[in-house]
Amino acid sequence: MSHRCGHAAIVGRPNVGKSTLLNRLVGQKLSITSRKPQTTRWNILGVSTDAAAQVIYVDTPGITAAQGDALRRHMVRQAAGALASVDVVLFVVEALKWTPADALVLDQVREAGVPAILVINKVDRVKDRARLLPFIDELRARLQFTAVVPVSARDGTNLDRLHAEICRLLPEAPPLFPDDQVTDRSVRFLAAELVREKLIRRLGAELPYSLAVTIENFREKPKLVTIDAVIWVETQGQKAIVIGKGGAVLKAVGEQARLDLERMLGRKVLLRTWARVKRRWTDDVAALKQFGYTD
Repeated sequence: MSHRCGHAAIVGRPNVGKSTLLNRLVGQKLSITSRKPQTTRWNILGVSTDAAAQVIYVDTPGITAAQGDALRRHMVRQAAGALASVDVVLFVVEALKWTPADALVLDQVREAGVPAILVINKVDRVKDRARLLPFIDELRARLQFTAVVPVSARDGTNLDRLHAEICRLLPEAPPLFPDDQVTDRSVRFLAAELVREKLIRRLGAELPYSLAVTIENFREKPKLVTIDAVIWVETQGQKAIVIGKGGAVLKAVGEQARLDLERMLGRKVLLRTWARVKRRWTDDVAALKQFGYTD
């Protein structure tokens, strides 16, 4: 039996569940998630391998208009670049919801000219499934999708069918990654992202967009991994929010991230965190490169 292997980009407007979908499809947490738009800032590769196929998923930042500060422009370039070099596109929308932002993403999918699967997410929230039929018909009229698959990334509904549809569109090729590799990202990168996720979830709308996390030290021993993480913000006021009264926020975030890291690494973790100020870093190209936001 022939083996298939190829790339599948997961695209959509911010906050439609792309990262949750990637984590489900790969079976491991690679992309951080929150209810806040634009949580994902990089293209994240997630590899799913079985006997018949290897699917290399590319989770992308939510596509928006190419305007705003340097960080937002970086995120738009990341998503657009993914469309140019994949075998299939998963265009993710929210069930029964269509916005101008969705239309913007669809325009880019159309321009890419790559086979596209329409993935209708969050169907677990739709009580009357019959309402999905006219919604699907409306979207089919906008683009000739190779397949339409309603799913719930949150509970895993219909993901087996989605996987089958993706594999059908991949070229016959040997695997590009070893069977046990699930991402091309380093543990240092994943550690920084876990700290950022806990901060976003903890702080809500107070300042998540202005947060960046870098790993200053990562030292592994057989029984202990020591990680020093720096949380970057743009003002002294934001720094105070990140630290919290008596250091409460920083302590809680560090504890939550440490537990996730220990589960991921299978070892004890000593995680130390600091908050520092870098003014206007979100619109500073040099600072973005320093923090790892490169194309």
